[in-house]
Amino acid sequence: MSIVVNLDVMMAKRKISSNDLAELIEITPPNLSILKTGKAKAIRFSTLEKLCKALDCQPSDILEYRED
Repeated sequence: MSIVVNLDVMMAKRKISSNDLAELIEITPPNLSILKTGKAKAIRFSTLEKLCKALDCQPSDILEYRED
């Protein structure tokens, strides 16, 4: 099973830079980069909530399940 992170897709749709989004959701740009690249092992619900609010989207727009 794989969880795919589509954060970069949502950021492109909303035309927001990594630095601007990191500032909006109050995390460091390196931590946002870890999320964007799918290298994160976990995400706090509070961070996911801030991402959804900032990008005006649903969690399913950011996270996707794909069978191997």
